Amino acid sequence: MTLKLVYPSLALILWIFVVLFIVFLRRKAAFAGKQVRKGDVAVTTDAYPEPARLAANNFSNQFETPVIFFALIMLAMEVGAASYIMAALAWAYVATRVAHTLVHVGSNNLKLRASIFAVGVAILFGMWIGVVLAVL
Repeated sequence: MTLKLVYPSLALILWIFVVLFIVFLRRKAAFAGKQVRKGDVAVTTDAYPEPARLAANNFSNQFETPVIFFALIMLAMEVGAASYIMAALAWAYVATRVAHTLVHVGSNNLKLRASIFAVGVAILFGMWIGVVLAVL
C-alpha cells in the first residue's frame, strides 16, 4: 500500500535532479558565452545572467515546500494514510512542481507561477488533512 506514495516521491527527487541539470547547463552556457567569469561568481551568484539565476532560484525552491511534501509522505506511510486519494494528491503535487519549474525557467510569468504555487500548497494542505484524519 505504501508503494503508492514512494513513486511520486521518487518522481519528485528525479525532477530535482533535472532542475539541477538545467542549472548546470545554463551556468555552463554563461561561461561559454563569456557572460560571466569564475571570479564574478566566486563569492555570490548574482553575476550570472538571468536564465542561470532563474534556474538556480528554482533549484532552491525545490527545498522549500517539497520538504513539507516529503514529511507528509513519511507521516502518511507511518500512520496508515497511504490511500489512493493520498497518492493522487501526491502525484498532483509533483505535477505542480514540474509546472512551476517550467514557468519559472521559461516565461517566468509571476502571476501564473504564483497560481501554480498556490495550488501546490493547497494540495499539501489536503495531504496534511489526510494524515490528521488517519491519526484521529
